[in-house]
Amino acid sequence: MNSKERLQAALAHQTPDRVPFDLGGSPMSGIHIAAYDKLIKYLGFDDLEAEVCDHIQQLALPHEQVLKQLEVDIRTIRSGSPDSFKLDIQKTGDYSEYTDEWGVRWRKPIVGGLYYDMVFHPLEYAQNLAEIRNYSWINPEDESRYYGLAETAANYANDGFGVIYWSIGPGVSETHAWLRGYEKYYTDFYLNPDIAETIMSKIVDIKIEYWKNALSRSGKHIDVVVEADDLAGQNGPLISPNAYRQFIKPQHTRLFSAIKKIAPHVKIFFHSCGAVHDFIGDFIESGIDILNPVQKSATSMDLQQLKQEFGKDVVFWGGGVDTQRVFDGDDIEAVRADVRQNITALKPGGGFVFTPVHNTQANVPPQNYMAMWETLQEEGLYR
Repeated sequence: MNSKERLQAALAHQTPDRVPFDLGGSPMSGIHIAAYDKLIKYLGFDDLEAEVCDHIQQLALPHEQVLKQLEVDIRTIRSGSPDSFKLDIQKTGDYSEYTDEWGVRWRKPIVGGLYYDMVFHPLEYAQNLAEIRNYSWINPEDESRYYGLAETAANYANDGFGVIYWSIGPGVSETHAWLRGYEKYYTDFYLNPDIAETIMSKIVDIKIEYWKNALSRSGKHIDVVVEADDLAGQNGPLISPNAYRQFIKPQHTRLFSAIKKIAPHVKIFFHSCGAVHDFIGDFIESGIDILNPVQKSATSMDLQQLKQEFGKDVVFWGGGVDTQRVFDGDDIEAVRADVRQNITALKPGGGFVFTPVHNTQANVPPQNYMAMWETLQEEGLYR
């Protein structure tokens, strides 16, 4: 099989020749630029320079030479910022700082900083719906977002790769949190439900228009589209399942239904970290096809149990190696053992794309990354 056939078989819950492998296909299956720089040097690519493609998470943009050497099956389409917006990273004292297209301000320590953190939420002090509606929302209709992407998608597909398309901005609920700040986000559902619903409804409107524009240009070459919303922590939900079903699930359902109407063949990749077991049935009902990152270290996220309970209805994209407790350690054999265990749980019957549980962090040694990869080569074959 080529990579596209391999991915499509896995997405159809059929057994391909081997488990598909993803590096950098989504904003949650990438690699921190510090770890990537060490990896490419370890692989002998001394002439390559690491470049950031996700400023918040400081994710590297993988080079095509690296993707081919590691036999990565996925290629990525990312819509750029419109011509009307220019990212302006400035130094302010001990920090580098910028404001994103949504109006959220981010800051990272210049010395020793690994990621950007939010320091300003533009709608935090909004008091009424008029302020929400009159906010300077981003424009998904701007043609300059989509320059060259249809040609890139066609080239990837014609070269036999699976193609995944990133969304615009974070998730529906998560964008609400970023715009309002987390204190207002959590209290809005109870004190200002009209504000919560208005913000999330507007975000869904923007995303639907974005996907209309994106998929009308290159949809026939796209296999997977990415959406996300983090709704759980290490030990359980961050919001009650009842509140999710009342406020957020209807918005997810409207968005996912619209995507399927625009491009019925695409699969919806949905990222939600942590102990999301109690939400997975709702996610499936709302229209997702793929669950990521499959955080096995969280409560009630045993991989064998998840495969048994939900494996016929959802593809697991992730869960390949435990990034929280194993991947950054000094025991390579523990990495290999964890990968073998996870493949054994998620591989049977297809419906599995291998990538670590979330992004490879800055402190992961290249030896560990390659131990993971080598174990996948040994254990990922369907015999």
